[in-house]
Amino acid sequence: MWLEWPEACFRVCPDDIRYLKTLIPPGGKVMRVRSEKAFLSALPRATHAIVWRFEKEWFPLARNLKVLATPGAGRELVEYRDVPAGVIVHFGGYHGAIIAESVVAFMLAWVRGFFKVLARRRRIWPREWLGNELRLLAGTHAVIVGYGKIGKAIGARLSAFGVAVEGFGRANIALLGRAVRSADWLIMALPSDTGTDNLLDCRLLAKLPRRAVVINVGRGNSIDEEALRGALESGRIAGAYLDVFKNEPTALARPTVSSAAVGRMGGCDRHGSRPLWDGACQNLVAMPHCSAFSPDYIKRCFKELKDAGLV
Repeated sequence: MWLEWPEACFRVCPDDIRYLKTLIPPGGKVMRVRSEKAFLSALPRATHAIVWRFEKEWFPLARNLKVLATPGAGRELVEYRDVPAGVIVHFGGYHGAIIAESVVAFMLAWVRGFFKVLARRRRIWPREWLGNELRLLAGTHAVIVGYGKIGKAIGARLSAFGVAVEGFGRANIALLGRAVRSADWLIMALPSDTGTDNLLDCRLLAKLPRRAVVINVGRGNSIDEEALRGALESGRIAGAYLDVFKNEPTALARPTVSSAAVGRMGGCDRHGSRPLWDGACQNLVAMPHCSAFSPDYIKRCFKELKDAGLV
């Protein structure tokens, strides 16, 4: 097990290891390693590897490997295409419940005026002004693009709040342009490897109502950020909540991620364009890729592997 990461909730801890030991068969052994060197040294003996990153070149070392698992939902860091026969690759599928809470929390804060009050702190008691600003989440219309496990989990939570939900995937993506014309929320939950670069561009943004809010909890490549900036700054749409970006500065600082992998995650725009997360857009809530943060994140990964019969 090589699960080292700068954020504490993504890094295995002793309590997580104790929990994993209760899930594996009697006699099974758990080894935690903290570096690539230690991982590659232990890999020839491993039947199971739980990692954040795995390169194709490492498979010849993994002579006894049966299961290669990662907590991540994204395919950027773990090789899954050229896998030797007999090796099962498992990506985390449990993130939906966590990310759905992040999305619902933002939406409730938006319609109930929390961000409006924060933006106008000098109004000590803005009761009269807010009287015409607040509305209900119930009765609004959400269009979710990327209707897999995460998208469906978001949809289920929103439906419980009385939101009308439409989900779009490969089968019905051609109908998206018509659906967004009445959307209060356009929620992007797309992976990075499905040919969806700049799916949300100036043409699709132009079809949204002015009241619409864009939410992205998938990957940053799906949005034309310059087009979105223009729509936000001109008031063409009401706002946005972005948890992911094409240029994520913290990704570049992670010692366990190769430069090639960073490129697959969306990478840094080295041409110098101003990033959306710089705080210039007043109607944008920018979060640092944290919608799946949870103190039990690693335990959820281990439980999923147990439920799937993989440990």
